[in-house]
Amino acid sequence: MDVVVGRVAKAHGISGELAVDVRTDSPETRFAPGSVLAAKLRDGTSRDLTVTAARNHSGRLLVRFEEVLTRDVAETLRGTLLLGSTDDLPPTGDPDEFYDHELEGLAAELADGTKVGTVREIVHGPGGELLVITREGGGEHLVPFVREIVPTVDVAGRRVVLTPPEGLLDAD
Repeated sequence: MDVVVGRVAKAHGISGELAVDVRTDSPETRFAPGSVLAAKLRDGTSRDLTVTAARNHSGRLLVRFEEVLTRDVAETLRGTLLLGSTDDLPPTGDPDEFYDHELEGLAAELADGTKVGTVREIVHGPGGELLVITREGGGEHLVPFVREIVPTVDVAGRRVVLTPPEGLLDAD
């Protein structure tokens, strides 16, 4: 299975370097020279890109790929999702830590078993993580991923249990 490890924000400089918003806890491994990432372009096509160099710069990673030698080529990759294999991930080693791909697709339900929806994605923000839950009747909920609100994560059982404060799951 492939997971998003980064998103190309923009071209940087004149020689094909790309500014990448990192979406992995192990950028030093995922973007190590020689690593091959699957690139899913905005037009839906895919291609492989081989990392030749990566460095931190202003909160982003600047990455050079073997296949991207000019700014013109780099510009065509704006918005591209960079994917890596989950097979390469080590175990978290902590029962309270999860990879995003382990949570995506889990059923979300209340403690009494009432179905709320399905975890679509995890948003990583400066204030913490949010579960984006697609509601059963349409629309979505943003649920803070904290133990007080999400006391149970059962990856094997394919569900998360929510104990939301009043109003959190009210329809818009």
